[in-house]
Amino acid sequence: MKLITIGDNVTDCYLSDGVYYPGGQAVNVAVNARRDGAEQVNYLGIFGDDERAEYIRACLAKEGVTTLRCRKVYAPTAQPGVRIGTDGDRMFVRGPRDSCQHLFALSLVNEDYEVIRGYDVCHTTNEAHIENQLPRLSAEIPVSFDFSTRRDDGYLRAVCPFLTYAFFSGSDLSDEGVSDLTEKVLKLGTRVVGVTRGAQGSVFSDGKKTYRHGIKKVKVADTMGAGDAFIAAFLTRYVDSGDMEASLDFAADRSAYSCTVSGGFGYPHPM
Repeated sequence: MKLITIGDNVTDCYLSDGVYYPGGQAVNVAVNARRDGAEQVNYLGIFGDDERAEYIRACLAKEGVTTLRCRKVYAPTAQPGVRIGTDGDRMFVRGPRDSCQHLFALSLVNEDYEVIRGYDVCHTTNEAHIENQLPRLSAEIPVSFDFSTRRDDGYLRAVCPFLTYAFFSGSDLSDEGVSDLTEKVLKLGTRVVGVTRGAQGSVFSDGKKTYRHGIKKVKVADTMGAGDAFIAAFLTRYVDSGDMEASLDFAADRSAYSCTVSGGFGYPHPM
């Protein structure tokens, strides 16, 4: 499986530890997919012009993730603050404004699409801010999209018709709420819909059957990037095999493992 991810790169700043970790939804998925066995992974996004950006790129290179067609702008890398609770859950603290993630949005051009066509699937997120480019992107390649917790009707209608895979965080949803959301997204044209629910596991549907899968129990150190690890593992396995149950089991295993690692995928750096 060959994957390209489009979206954010940040440095998650662990305030109590005095270190930061490379991260961002698209970056986390890219690294985890490569670790999970994806043959080729490329990250496409906007980097700042500071040492943090160079550190993220160096970590991606170590993991075998290429950064073809990335942009570099005169702005600092986003630096969200993070505090970890006693249960391993993360709490975000707003970082400095006017970062490259706040000031700039990626505009895909023909040369980008020439690269994109070489991959099997493109994963992007609500943090990438390329919703208005999804019509053309989906005409070139199957698109996977992480909505996180965004589920308002207008946004779903604007995005879902152009997706092959849709992922949602829904630990706050009831069983009925999950079913209603899944049905709505499928009717809008998305082929596979998944809702991860924290300790309650995940619920997926391909329009023909609904699949429910539990979690793998581990001693949690940090839940940062667990959802991204789940998505990466699911795509890596499902795009190749089409086996939903095996893909969900693999995703649950890899997501659990990510909770034993600090940061999105490691690589602490002193602040």
